[in-house]
Amino acid sequence: MRNLLGGVAIAALSLSFAAEAYALEWNVSLWGKRRAFTENVEKLAELVKEKTNGDFILNISYGGLSKNRENLDGISIGAFEMAQFCAGYHRDKNPSITVLELPFLGVSSLEQEAKLSMAVYNHPAVKKDLARWNATLLMPSPLPQYNIAGVGDAPKTLKDFEGLTVRATGGIGSAMETVGAVPTSMSASEVRQAMDSGVIKAAAFAPHAHMSFGTIENATWWTTNLNPGSVNCPVVVNTDALDGLSEEHREALLGSVDEAIAYYIDNYNNKTMKAWGPALEERGIEKVTFSDEEIANFKKAAADPAATAWIEENTRRGLPAQELYDLVTGMIEADK
Repeated sequence: MRNLLGGVAIAALSLSFAAEAYALEWNVSLWGKRRAFTENVEKLAELVKEKTNGDFILNISYGGLSKNRENLDGISIGAFEMAQFCAGYHRDKNPSITVLELPFLGVSSLEQEAKLSMAVYNHPAVKKDLARWNATLLMPSPLPQYNIAGVGDAPKTLKDFEGLTVRATGGIGSAMETVGAVPTSMSASEVRQAMDSGVIKAAAFAPHAHMSFGTIENATWWTTNLNPGSVNCPVVVNTDALDGLSEEHREALLGSVDEAIAYYIDNYNNKTMKAWGPALEERGIEKVTFSDEEIANFKKAAADPAATAWIEENTRRGLPAQELYDLVTGMIEADK
């Protein structure tokens, strides 16, 4: 009897190992460390594993698979199955989605940002644009309006930004140029060292990134209401890998996207933003608020010229640029 029971136990254990061995595993390339910005992917992995009883696993790597600026390239060659990237890191590779990074669009919430992103991601021209990289857009990582933390004397007016070296990508960088700042594009993980060494004097980030990448550890001031825009950072999957999924696995993945985004937004609004104010207070960081008149002048100088230039440039690329711009601005206007 003992031998029989032992044999049953060994057989059950073998079946367990076999089931685990044959589980489908996808590699996911992120960067930095786990933070508010990656909670959509973390939640997606949790949901997929739960819905498939561990038969479909998303193995998340923070920097172990690729550099953040090379994630789209890695997707294109199938080096990994899923990745997160930001459009502003390589605007020429994904011009269609940079419409979401234009300055002063007037996005008012993370919920609205997510809705706009999904509408753009589902546009046929955008799907075709990303298909060049064998990539399918899965979901956004919605971010609030950026503001700037810096060292040295705090700017009292927009004129004080003249000559200021600031880490600012995409449309935010273009907007900062209109007030005389000198925007520099670098990955988030490089910013703290660049500020410490004096290469830059300030950085434009969403609150979670100011905390995660340490800019507030040496910053002396922060702008409360500059709000020039945000960056768009989608999660994409390798199209061949997606097409190769079983119906069950595909449903587990795609059917979990809305819940993953909802979780991300709730976490950002109710944890990250609640921690942001106290983090500034604890460090004695000066809050700089500009007048309504100055913000209006900033918007006038930056918004329309950037939009016009974006439409002209991307129309030449063969994109329906005016249509994409009207899609975004029309949805924002309809929400007012």
